[in-house]
Amino acid sequence: EEPTVYPHPSLEPVLEKTKGVPLFQEQVMQLAVVAADYTPGEADQLRRDMAAWRRSGRIERHRDRLIRRMMAKGIESEFAERVFEQIRGFGEYGFPESHAASFALIAYATSWIRCHYPDVFTCSLLNAQPMGFYSPGTIVDDAKRHGVEVRPVDVNRSSWNCTLETSTTTAEGSSLRAVRMGLRYVKSLSEDRDWQPIEKARRRASFTSVDDFASRTGLEERTLSRLAEAGALAGLEARRREALWEVRGLARDLSLDLTQETQDETPAFEELELRQAIAWDYRTSSHSARGHPLEPLREELTAQRLPDARTVASMPDGRKTHYAGLVICRQRPGTAAGVVFMTLEDETGFVNLVLWKAVFDRYALIAKTTSLLGVSGKIQAQDGVVHLVAEKLWKPQLGQKPEMVRSRDFH
Repeated sequence: EEPTVYPHPSLEPVLEKTKGVPLFQEQVMQLAVVAADYTPGEADQLRRDMAAWRRSGRIERHRDRLIRRMMAKGIESEFAERVFEQIRGFGEYGFPESHAASFALIAYATSWIRCHYPDVFTCSLLNAQPMGFYSPGTIVDDAKRHGVEVRPVDVNRSSWNCTLETSTTTAEGSSLRAVRMGLRYVKSLSEDRDWQPIEKARRRASFTSVDDFASRTGLEERTLSRLAEAGALAGLEARRREALWEVRGLARDLSLDLTQETQDETPAFEELELRQAIAWDYRTSSHSARGHPLEPLREELTAQRLPDARTVASMPDGRKTHYAGLVICRQRPGTAAGVVFMTLEDETGFVNLVLWKAVFDRYALIAKTTSLLGVSGKIQAQDGVVHLVAEKLWKPQLGQKPEMVRSRDFH
């Protein structure tokens, strides 16, 4: 939207396609050749020094040479200084144009698949972990918000990796398959030690009970307990506390060489509430196909007049608001003059948070350590992009606490 400004008319052919800003290594080398009469060898040395300037400050030795030669060609000193600052700043973000084209193609293809085949995209992304910007929990919840059914781990249905299963037809008429979470997501499970015995036994016949599963796989008590806690035995025993009691009882009976008739009776355990089921999911597999950690607390949050992320996204520019969400990402780029960017999440979506340096410094401890974060600030909305600019951070006071979620932090 801003007008394109060139430091000198001679630089227009070099910088025209990037609106006057040098983005690619090739442009910087051309700029030095055109504006400062650098030889090809000198330009290549400039490229190497740009890549290393943070370590050795070698880019500074080009300052006098570049500015002096540009002024000799009739470029005013203030413009020459500006060109050098562009070159100097280039070391922060610049790379070859061929790399930019490659990344652009990957970004386009990824966006296309996510738009048209969100089930395939989600399944593939989950199987590629650990990688990328978002945690598995965030990927799962975002997929569900976009119409993808995500089914929990199940010893009778899950493979080691996530898979696609037949699902219902969406409202738009396009058929999406359900994503079945893989057993690889249950913490402490080993593909060789734990999954292969399950797969081998299941090839012969599906498991019919917890006892049948334990005896035919020969898994140790620790693994059986973790599967029960993760809800992976729900097809054999729907109630997780009962499943956990049963696998521990089986292990105890085997160690004492007791018969089936002498086993203790199962106590009458209370059913897990949704909040508890989600918490158990996160503790054992870092995600939940059953719900978002804030979903069971929405009524309490609403009572405190705290909107959800979908409501925040619809607010007009300049609106003052309060919000509380789970911190899933923190970023403090070196080029942002101390500004911190955070992403908060609830069951309806994301809120992008901007903390100016003074605000971050004032609330640094809360900003760095709190999982469920309260924010007071002002909406910044432009061209469909919405940020909440923080003025104050605080810890929400809730009767029940959600399961703590680890954030991805980048510096």
